[in-house]
Amino acid sequence: MSAAPAGAVLPADPPGGRRAAAVWGIGVAVYFVAVIFRTSLGVAGLDAADRFGVGASALSTFSILQLLVYAGMQIPVGLLVDRLGTKKVLTIGAVLFTAGQLGFALSPSFGMALASRALLGCGDAMTFISVLRLGSRWFPVRRGPLIAQVAALCGMAGNLVSTLVIARMLHGMGWTATFAGSALAGAVVLVLLLLFLRDHPEGHEPPPAHHAGTGYVRRQIAASWREPGTRLGMWVHFTTQFPAMVFLLLWGMPFLVEAQHLSRETAGGLLTLVVASNMVVGLVYGQVIARHHAARAPLALGTIGASALLWGVTIAHPGEAPMWLLITLCAVLGACGPASMIGFDFARPANPPERQGTASGIVNMGGFVASMTTLLAVGALLDATGGNYRIAFASVFVLQALGVSQILRLRGRTARRERERLVASRVEAVHVPA
Repeated sequence: MSAAPAGAVLPADPPGGRRAAAVWGIGVAVYFVAVIFRTSLGVAGLDAADRFGVGASALSTFSILQLLVYAGMQIPVGLLVDRLGTKKVLTIGAVLFTAGQLGFALSPSFGMALASRALLGCGDAMTFISVLRLGSRWFPVRRGPLIAQVAALCGMAGNLVSTLVIARMLHGMGWTATFAGSALAGAVVLVLLLLFLRDHPEGHEPPPAHHAGTGYVRRQIAASWREPGTRLGMWVHFTTQFPAMVFLLLWGMPFLVEAQHLSRETAGGLLTLVVASNMVVGLVYGQVIARHHAARAPLALGTIGASALLWGVTIAHPGEAPMWLLITLCAVLGACGPASMIGFDFARPANPPERQGTASGIVNMGGFVASMTTLLAVGALLDATGGNYRIAFASVFVLQALGVSQILRLRGRTARRERERLVASRVEAVHVPA
């Protein structure tokens, strides 16, 4: 029997095509709206402080709780997708994050607003894993990297909508109308996915999943953690992601308006620059790493160094920082998100296919733990120092120093393990039993 031609779609491979793009596009739309809701607080921090009469520490609790829920849900969501299917999990997620956004709009007190953000974070956590699974069910395997990249870019586009649209709506329409109005987008995508989304094409039903007990889950986590590549990936994600996350999610707008005395429109433009830089740098980093695998660590460490340098120069500048410096800072912060994705490139070759989800979950928690810690530290230091952003933002360097020390410690060990696996795979390829 002759071999299938290169690029041919095998019988077991999903067909792709226009219908696949349409169905998957609905899933991406759900993720897009979830990211808008997730990041909408980043441009509403000052309004939230005034509305609920809270200080910096209490204000940071909104984002900390939301990130805590998101990070803690990653492994359970993966299990839910396997058990219930993509459509059901996305439906639950859309209901939860829409209810959370609407509840945030109508909350009369800080406690109810906090509960609404937790509900939003729970629904948001169900979207990205579901969208990745949906893509793998509808498109051929060779399309997987492109599908994941496009999904991530759509998420960044949702962030862009927050910085451009939500900020203007707040200024023109007020709190309740802005957040209640944006919740309508959640209702729209919920109707679309209920009517048109399907878990998989006809004739491509996955085999029944085997649902193992908690002992199996513990063994998976322990085996993944023992791999130095998993731990290195977690520390790369930990160290690279959080400066931009903290800036976009909550403290960027107050810093630019209160400490740098910029208008909200100018501050919103700088936040937009972070998002735009993220999208451009992500494409560049992806191409570089695809061609030069050894560039992973230099790119990660270079991004950490550049962001630390610009962050330090900005907060150390006497008086208000010049606009060129703020623009450069925001452009460099845009590289933090793409650099955090390098963490998955360390964990992927360190684990067999049956542990990829577990390893990715460990890596993904790194950046969110760092973000939660820094959000809390900045809020506490702002309250303790009477709003001194110079001192509060210096807390970033503590986590960066911790992360860099762990990256340097694990880098050599990970490289040796990868070389050993490469040699073993070549031996297996050559010595094939007759």
